[in-house]
Amino acid sequence: MNKQLKELIELSKIDKQIDAFAPQLESLQKRVARVQKKIDALQAEIDGLEGEIADNEEKIAAYEEQIKLLNEQLKEIARKSKEITTEKEMKALSLEEEIAKEKLAFANEDIERLEQVNETKKALLEEKRGELATLNDELAKVNEEVAKEREVIEAKKAELFKQREALIRHIDQRVLSFYEKIRIWAGNTAVVPVRKHACYGCYMKINDKTYAEVIKAEEIVTCPHCGRILYIETEGAEA
Repeated sequence: MNKQLKELIELSKIDKQIDAFAPQLESLQKRVARVQKKIDALQAEIDGLEGEIADNEEKIAAYEEQIKLLNEQLKEIARKSKEITTEKEMKALSLEEEIAKEKLAFANEDIERLEQVNETKKALLEEKRGELATLNDELAKVNEEVAKEREVIEAKKAELFKQREALIRHIDQRVLSFYEKIRIWAGNTAVVPVRKHACYGCYMKINDKTYAEVIKAEEIVTCPHCGRILYIETEGAEA
């Protein structure tokens, strides 16, 4: 077999091994992302609960201020009632007192309701904070595991890159350039075997002349259909 073809076959195998790590690294990142997504969703839920509790507390504070003013109003009404001289003034003052008492009752009822709502929300908030703490622990554990696995992968990649660099130093630069151009569009199928008289890149049958040239392996032969570099596998490799 042509020496340059052997080198390209070896280079193609190394490139395939290097690129095979990409989905593994992506899978590791997805493991982290899945836990982080849960944390983000839970944090958003916690933020929402905290916001609702704070809003209710503001409403309670506003009602308490209103109650204070209404109590002062009722005191003033009681004072005025001692000074009234006509039935008309008495009716007006009585109506004012009735309205103030209705507002006072409504404010007290709403405070009680909001406090009950907040009590429920605070209990739920504590529960969610506990879940968040558990998820943060899980994320720390996953990050640690992923870091170790990534370290192993990067070490293997580094070794393969060393092999690649050592190999391409011996490959003719024109041949290497030709291979890299094919890789731009063919990726890891730049160099493919011929099986059953067909290119195993595009799976098209090749003619007898091209097939004979591939078998001889004296020159670098490309598929007449797709342009990939072709070779015949040894019996061991084919098996």
